[in-house]
Amino acid sequence: MTAVLTGIGGFLPPRAVTNDDLSRTLETSDEWIRTRTGIRERRMVSDGLSTGSLAVEAGARAMRSAGVSGVDSVVVATTSPERLCPAVAPEVASRLGLGTVAAFDLTSACSGFLYGLATAAGLIDSGTADTVLFIGSEAFTTLVNQEDRATAPIFGDGAGAVVLRRGEPDEPGALGPFDLGSDGALADLLAIPAGGSRQRSADAGLGHGTVPTPDWYLRMEGRPLYTQAVERMTQSALTVLKRADWPVADVDWFAGHQANLRIVRAVAEEMELPEERVAVNIDRVGNTLAASVPLLLNDYAARGALRPGQRVLLSAFGAGLSWGSTVLVWPDIQAEPVN
Repeated sequence: MTAVLTGIGGFLPPRAVTNDDLSRTLETSDEWIRTRTGIRERRMVSDGLSTGSLAVEAGARAMRSAGVSGVDSVVVATTSPERLCPAVAPEVASRLGLGTVAAFDLTSACSGFLYGLATAAGLIDSGTADTVLFIGSEAFTTLVNQEDRATAPIFGDGAGAVVLRRGEPDEPGALGPFDLGSDGALADLLAIPAGGSRQRSADAGLGHGTVPTPDWYLRMEGRPLYTQAVERMTQSALTVLKRADWPVADVDWFAGHQANLRIVRAVAEEMELPEERVAVNIDRVGNTLAASVPLLLNDYAARGALRPGQRVLLSAFGAGLSWGSTVLVWPDIQAEPVN
């Protein structure tokens, strides 16, 4: 038996922030952002919305898509938790009326959806759960310095969710083999220095000295990250295709993490995959980290571009450094358009 995708949902906060909006406070322009990232607008949390509330909305839609009112476990992938302790997943489960089911968070930044799929599949494969609600949810713009021209234009907020059930390996929606990897030696290429046990604020009464304000926000080394992302996603994607015995020519859609349009296109080019088979929505949502891939899948399924029986390759890369890939044949499920 294996994990089978049986429902999908997504949610975006209503506040849209365009490149022109950003250029009013940053030394940048719509053209500069679009030519370097492919992004023209992104959604940002406001009015009390947070990682948990986004997750609840996306999770409810995924459960409606799957036609279920309950699951055995809830897993939330996020790099922008509501707070350092406790995890947000139990609260999400409670707000969804799921009672006292097992619930926990995992953190793997932009590759969180792939790591989370593998984790949820493990719960099912081991017999621990028959059904899992897995959600990638991020309010990451709250951790980005909105005065930093290098990072502020890139990120957006949102949540994407899937319901997985126990099923047969050869049925549509069954998750294929996984490839996961990491390189912690390069962790500082993309990191938020402060907030954890390594670097705390004197305001907390811990006596470690005052943390410089910039250390509370994301730091990114763009050039080496680009090289790593293209190399790691390409290798991972090709590895999982080989394990699944899928020729590249058989892939109908490449659903890669939406970090940067140039990265996604470069990976497809390295695999010799035609551009018309590359799924893209970064122009409207930006980089939503763990929510990126499920939001992309929900978008294409909701508008009929992703159809039952099509072969889909998923791949992502993020902080850690970490990366992962898997494949599936798209099932016959309904997806609601995000707001």
